[in-house]
Amino acid sequence: MAPLWCVVPAAGRGTRVGGDCPKQYLPLAGRALILHTLERLAAHPRIAGLLVALAADDARWPGLESLHGKPVLTTLGGGERADSVLAGLRALPAGVGTDDFVLVHDAARPCVRVADVDRLIEVASAADGGLLGAPLRDTLKRADDRGRSRVTEPREQRWRAFTPQMFRRGQLVAALEAACREGIVVSDEAMAMERAGHAPLLVEGAEDNIKVTTAADFALAEFLLARTQ
Repeated sequence: MAPLWCVVPAAGRGTRVGGDCPKQYLPLAGRALILHTLERLAAHPRIAGLLVALAADDARWPGLESLHGKPVLTTLGGGERADSVLAGLRALPAGVGTDDFVLVHDAARPCVRVADVDRLIEVASAADGGLLGAPLRDTLKRADDRGRSRVTEPREQRWRAFTPQMFRRGQLVAALEAACREGIVVSDEAMAMERAGHAPLLVEGAEDNIKVTTAADFALAEFLLARTQ
């Protein structure tokens, strides 16, 4: 398979971290979080280029045009993740066809492993698309509105969804557009594909592919970055 383009939605505000700076630009091991993510993606031999979807008022973007000799393009994202992904898919170079596979990766997942991206590309391409994830291993509880445990949920066949997620460009555009028309806010690309009648393949990856969401996650991500490839 030819190298794939990767869309990186980065128009969010990251309000759970606190402060005025979007979390993707907060420092992690001396550099902005998003730069670690983009560096790791660009260094991967199976990735051809990056398309980053930014907020309209983003004054912090460093103006990257290439990384590791690969193009870094930008476009304006939207208010929801799906809006940014859709904008990125539409802005991909003309050489990326509707039947070509495209990766989508969270800007706040800097610790994704090279081997996991390799496995996703190899396995999911034969299954018409899929996503990295990990089976749920903890006991799962359902809480009431007072934060009290009321029901223990079965964990069999339950997975945590990660990124990258990989689908054919045309199918993913159609699925995201359909969800938008119906007023459905999808939490990830796989949800849009599920709604469109597809069954994305779950490809097990390392559980240290964390999404940096809270202030405490930054210390963990710095620890992991020094130990993952």
